[in-house]
Amino acid sequence: MQVLGIDIGGTGMKGAVVDTMRGELATERHRIPTPSPATPKEMIKTVKQIVDHFEWEGPIGCGFPAAIKHDKVMTASNIDDSWLGLKAAKKIKKKTGCTTHLVNDVDAAGLAEMSFGAGKGNNGTVLMIAAGTGIGTALFTEGELVPNTEFGHMPLHGDAAEKYAANSIRKKLNLSIEEWAGRFNEYLALMEFLLWPDLIILGGGISKQSDKFLDLLDTKCKIVPAQMLNNAGIIGAAVGAQRLGLD
Repeated sequence: MQVLGIDIGGTGMKGAVVDTMRGELATERHRIPTPSPATPKEMIKTVKQIVDHFEWEGPIGCGFPAAIKHDKVMTASNIDDSWLGLKAAKKIKKKTGCTTHLVNDVDAAGLAEMSFGAGKGNNGTVLMIAAGTGIGTALFTEGELVPNTEFGHMPLHGDAAEKYAANSIRKKLNLSIEEWAGRFNEYLALMEFLLWPDLIILGGGISKQSDKFLDLLDTKCKIVPAQMLNNAGIIGAAVGAQRLGLD
């Protein structure tokens, strides 16, 4: 089955047609800068541009930077507040004519990793952690997604953990990779205490440098870098839509 996957980010919106059985892009990616301000009207117009680029008429899966409940936007950390409470999938379908499903962006990346990447075949408790501008998480148990976990907001040293251990904090404070790994180990210890995962998949911008710090991380369970990299959001969004049987 083919689904148009769209990964909606803070700086760019990128899409491609995805073969959801093989977990591969069936077309080249097409990227358009995220409009500013990131209002529903302008962002949905950009989604329509991506749909038109591929001359697409089938189902769409969108990875979206917010908590998503029944295709409704529940949070607006990195997008305009006017998204709050919006039934975004219905709005996108009205604009494009295509049946649409929304999924949290890190959940989408996790779906890609569990279906085709570092978590494939693991039926235990798997935690994906995307360490970039913030810390995003996706949790799976027996292969099933527990949606909208926001474990980057767990308290650590009196504030949200992502404000202490995200990759952006490493850059902002000019921390050495060893100093940052020490902070991130504190976060990993908190996650293991709460969740007792069998596997941790590390994604986000920092994962591209995993060879420099992976041996500095201290976990009881196995920790591995993500494999799907820049295509994870697109593929996972498409997989999420396919799982719902959209047509």
